[in-house]
Amino acid sequence: MRSRGVHSVQIDIEVPFYDVDMMQVVWHGHYVKYLEQARCALLADLNYDYSVMRASGYVWPVIDLQLRYVQPATFGQHLQVRAELVEWESRLKIHYLISDAASGQRITRASSIQVAVDVATREMQLMSPEPMCTAIETRLTQLGAAR
Repeated sequence: MRSRGVHSVQIDIEVPFYDVDMMQVVWHGHYVKYLEQARCALLADLNYDYSVMRASGYVWPVIDLQLRYVQPATFGQHLQVRAELVEWESRLKIHYLISDAASGQRITRASSIQVAVDVATREMQLMSPEPMCTAIETRLTQLGAAR
């Protein structure tokens, strides 16, 4: 059972021609691009996007990425991509759902895990740094979604 997140954002994508193969089906690697677009929207909404991360002295490499393809997306299809914040105290865990915008039918389900790495020392952090936790908890409080 997937744990529910505390906050989510949703973006809309229309599958472009350059993302499909000769069968008009989205090449499997492009789904990761869609996830990244949704993750960027989520982080921006939480006031801790990649530029703020870097300015605070940390980078957040993806250390785990899991995707489950349920059915293919096709050229011109309108998709909704939801990114949902699940964990942030010791790592950044995000769940994703890609679905058909018209029917709501599930296309792909995914999750990613990122960890903080100190820019100066290149050391992985065992706990999420204070600037990120503060930004996220402040935003969640504004939204009334704090744990």
